[in-house]
Amino acid sequence: MTTTIISTLIFSALVSLYIPTVQASPAVMISQYQLSPEILMPGDIAMLTLQVKNAETVATQTSTSVSGGDTTTTVRTLGVNIDNIWIVAAQSGGKQIRATANYDDIGYLAAGTSIQVPFKLIVDKNISQGMYFPVANIDVSSGTDVIYPLLVKVSNASVDLLPTSVPSKISKGGTTELTITAVNKRENAVKEVIITPQGDGLEFVPQSYFIGSLATETSEDVIFSVKPIGTGVSNISFSVSYKNGDNLHTNSLVVPLSVIEALDVAPIITNFPLSITKGGSSRISIEVYNAKTEKITGVLVTPICNATVIPSQYFIGSMDPDDVFSASFDIYADTVGYGTQIIGFKVSFKQGNDYYETPLVSKTFSVVSGPGTSYQSSGSSSSTSGSSGMPQASSLLTCLTPLIIIIVVIIVVVLLYMRWKKRRKA
Repeated sequence: MTTTIISTLIFSALVSLYIPTVQASPAVMISQYQLSPEILMPGDIAMLTLQVKNAETVATQTSTSVSGGDTTTTVRTLGVNIDNIWIVAAQSGGKQIRATANYDDIGYLAAGTSIQVPFKLIVDKNISQGMYFPVANIDVSSGTDVIYPLLVKVSNASVDLLPTSVPSKISKGGTTELTITAVNKRENAVKEVIITPQGDGLEFVPQSYFIGSLATETSEDVIFSVKPIGTGVSNISFSVSYKNGDNLHTNSLVVPLSVIEALDVAPIITNFPLSITKGGSSRISIEVYNAKTEKITGVLVTPICNATVIPSQYFIGSMDPDDVFSASFDIYADTVGYGTQIIGFKVSFKQGNDYYETPLVSKTFSVVSGPGTSYQSSGSSSSTSGSSGMPQASSLLTCLTPLIIIIVVIIVVVLLYMRWKKRRKA
């Protein structure tokens, strides 16, 4: 604010200093000027357009004089010839803002008419930001020259990129969305804003994003999907290019990123058999979770095992971010031999147009001749499964059945004997 006030005071002082010479006779003046872009950056080239006007409202001026009884009438044309127009450079610390040319013999400017005179202004690289006052000069033939200070502002403010949503780690499987925000910190609008991502071993969709114009002190979010090709630590660079007027500028943002073998979509086995009776069966329960930030579709769970598993595949469909889905499978130990067996589960899904499969999540179980046992993650430590997959109480009852039958037979025999004995006494 202080700099603006001081610059305004300097500009006013310069204008007041040049007031006696702004108008010629006839009244030649700079009625207005335009600068594109309005605010420059170091190294920029700008187009300056001066509007030079002959402010006289009538084409001629008549005067009458009397001398020795004779009357003389003089008619004077209020047009003017302009010999030269040029710009005196503004300087600071050895750097300057200068024009590339001057105009000789502009020609005749009639009363009430104006012309537009273009100049190309060049701002030196590494010039300090601030207010500058190059001076426009008009050499008026047979009149008073015009000297007019021009206010030119130079600013180092740029278009910056912010990592709005960029995780430090992503999974190798699938794609991850990254959100970058482009912020125009300048006091003037910029155009042709383009953001381009780049990173080794990474594929981006889209490969670049065209924002277009970005108004002063506004921002816009841009989303890229990144698909890793391999694992490791690397840097992602986001570059933004934009134009201030016709001047191309760039800026960049570098973000570190680690690609790891994380199962952000995976099956979790919550209930599985430690052992199964030969020829028997048991149930396996799993939960599939989606820890991605995006929706996935066509989710399919497939068991991999030498034993018979029903169903052979479990179709879930689509899953939103942070969704969890429960599924269960029955495994039959009728086609495998005794000993240790392995069962694994993999999840396949689509993300966008790409297809993915998770690594296999496996567990081991034993096929035994006696009752089997199962593990349940939900709590009740263990239970047994027999030929029909029934709990331990059922298997125990099966073992005690012969003994119960013998006892019942003995009781029946005793009752029959006692009844026979009573009849005999009678």
